[in-house]
Amino acid sequence: MTRFTAWNVFWQGMTGQKGWSRQWRDPAPKAHYDVVIVGGGLHGLATAYYLAKTHGVKNIAVLEKGWIGGGNAGRNTTIVRSNYAQPGNREFYEHSLKLWENLSHELNYNVMFSQRSHVALLHSPGAIDAASRNYNTMRLTGTPDAEIWDLPTLKRAVPHLNYAANARFPIIGAAVQKRAGTARHDAAVWGYARAADARGVDILQNCKVEGISRDGGRITALDTSRGRITAGKVAFAVAGSTSLLWQMAGLGGLPIESHKLQAFVSEPLKPLLDQVVVFGMGGAHFYISQSDKGGMVFGGDLDWYKSYAQRGNLPIVQDVAEAAMSVLPCLGRVKLLRHWSGLVDMSMDGSHFICKTPLDNLYLNAGWNYGGFKASPASGWWFADLIASDRPAPMIAPFDLKRFERGLQIDERGAGPDCKLHG
Repeated sequence: MTRFTAWNVFWQGMTGQKGWSRQWRDPAPKAHYDVVIVGGGLHGLATAYYLAKTHGVKNIAVLEKGWIGGGNAGRNTTIVRSNYAQPGNREFYEHSLKLWENLSHELNYNVMFSQRSHVALLHSPGAIDAASRNYNTMRLTGTPDAEIWDLPTLKRAVPHLNYAANARFPIIGAAVQKRAGTARHDAAVWGYARAADARGVDILQNCKVEGISRDGGRITALDTSRGRITAGKVAFAVAGSTSLLWQMAGLGGLPIESHKLQAFVSEPLKPLLDQVVVFGMGGAHFYISQSDKGGMVFGGDLDWYKSYAQRGNLPIVQDVAEAAMSVLPCLGRVKLLRHWSGLVDMSMDGSHFICKTPLDNLYLNAGWNYGGFKASPASGWWFADLIASDRPAPMIAPFDLKRFERGLQIDERGAGPDCKLHG
């Protein structure tokens, strides 16, 4: 595999880009692996990479039912932040942000991480009070870049917002994390795939798990579309399909629902927005940033019904367009270029699971709700640690399946999928 340097990127650019080798191998499946990770998205590949790099595990396979970057890894919305105040969440996401800051160097692959600030608009004195409490907590616990902006400061930084007094959602300030920003989602997954492959991980694409064999409390083999594979340890990191695999393993139900989350990108524009801007008020939720190619990348809330679909629909187009016009009316005549939908695992309290399971050699990484993309480096880091050591580190100990039995609710909102609203 070619290592990227400034010189060989320049040279390939001058010679027609014909000298690159393939970025990862296409190996045939072995009959047995020490660790099999089901799911070739960011979480699965990051786990494989840290297992090989940090823990020295040699015989690892990642099974992906499609192709790398073709699933949910290429369908999220690129935002990276760590503005969480609750214990557990804030340390975890701050660790992930620090990993993002060096990820391009770590992987020798440009993941296009841009720390352009995350600006959460505030619309009432009560919202400013609540945000101030959370952001002061963050400042006191290791996140020094959390700030509350008054209206003049916000107007200087983001001049194109709708600041009219009669706006649908009048803006009076913002909560800002300056180290937050965006990264390119498919570059991140390709970078982890390339780096994992370089450390000997077998990435098996078009390898769908079709059956799971057990011997009592252990998984013995996975029946896949490319043959039967036995494994010492098995890890699930499959985003919206977690419940399907869980049932295939004979474990019943999970406190997870699969929902789709839609996103949009517009035609390219000249530089307009230097930050990630979000707001949530009165049932509306909206976020927007501008890609390096100029497209406005934006989206809103879930569809609020359970689904495994990966297609969008017009009601969400209308909902998100209305939210966009409420804060950035200058986008009114901009044309939509693409629109997509990805699956998200929604847990009942809005927080994730990185934990052991009722089966001795099965490990679970799921329930990422809205936070899966930004969490992926730390998710892989700590999931690899769990698999290698067979015990949860203090960082992830609260994120197990038994927290509901303990009455523990981790997420700031405790919203999850709002299961009370639908069947």
